[in-house]
Amino acid sequence: MKIKSIIQYLESIAPSAYQESYDNAGLIVGDKEAEVTGVLCCLDSIEEIIEEAIALKCNLVVAHHPIVFKGLKRFTGRSYVERVVMKAIKNDIAIYAIHTNLDNVYYRGVNAKIAEKIDLRNTKILAPKGKLNKLSTVVPATHSEILRKALFEVGGGQVNGSNNVSYASLGVGTFAKKSEAHIRLEVTFPNVLKGAILNALMSNHPLEFPIYDIFSIENTNLEIGSGMIGDLVKPMKELDFLKFLKKQMDVGCIKYTKLRGKEIQKVALCGGSGGFLLRNAMAQKADIFITADYKYHEFFDADGKIIIADIGHYESEQFTINLLHDLISQKFPNFAVHLTKVNTNPVSYLC
Repeated sequence: MKIKSIIQYLESIAPSAYQESYDNAGLIVGDKEAEVTGVLCCLDSIEEIIEEAIALKCNLVVAHHPIVFKGLKRFTGRSYVERVVMKAIKNDIAIYAIHTNLDNVYYRGVNAKIAEKIDLRNTKILAPKGKLNKLSTVVPATHSEILRKALFEVGGGQVNGSNNVSYASLGVGTFAKKSEAHIRLEVTFPNVLKGAILNALMSNHPLEFPIYDIFSIENTNLEIGSGMIGDLVKPMKELDFLKFLKKQMDVGCIKYTKLRGKEIQKVALCGGSGGFLLRNAMAQKADIFITADYKYHEFFDADGKIIIADIGHYESEQFTINLLHDLISQKFPNFAVHLTKVNTNPVSYLC
């Protein structure tokens, strides 16, 4: 099993095109053609994680946060980022990050894991992004499966949590007085994947200049976007819910705004720094908004209309490690997949 096989699988769930413009998700260090000896899942690929990978004989670290966000001009070991990259290269360890692209998917994403931990029902993306497109092309029947598979591999055909969805109709195509069976193949895809879809089409269609159409679909893509919102099974008193949240998310302490004297029923959330979604949560009548990294003055934005609960950045995303472990180990049971035992949270609390 090669590293690229794991990357392709993870990106079938959270395509790299879904990451935010500031992000640096993907293979950061390493050779994707290398054979996998073991995988270590973590939140942050700091030095202790690389040392743990060495001890476990894992040559692939799958992290949520990228260790490198911007260009490195020197490798002298002066910063922890440089030291991590140098140690990983020296020990033939690949580092792969799956960050905001995993944040931005509805199914099996970061926010879905949080929603699962607090038992939310009727969940949906809090702030959906973009529109859906449809590709329609005609391909010789003998090549239709090759093309279909290539389109699926780059993220085409994902509909309502189902993968590899397409529509095909059989017909007869004529070219230079020659007739043969053709398939009209139709696949939906998010607008952000247009470039990848076209590249897959051009690379896998037997004609040098295939005939195709791309249509913009009016439907909003409800499976990609930021945050999540859902309902509790039963309404809870505010303090009871905060205590429940603290326990379920294994949080040492929670910072929250003034209680409103109302029960909690509708819950909005965003793993990591999600303050930009407060207005979306308020517009959808959420009773509480759970996220992290709120600054002092930003808490005033609740304005008595919602409760803001800041549970900490690491704390909000810590179960992403379990998510990654389960995704990889269930798909690839033939090699060791490890959960890190290193707490990479750079913040300590005295509560």
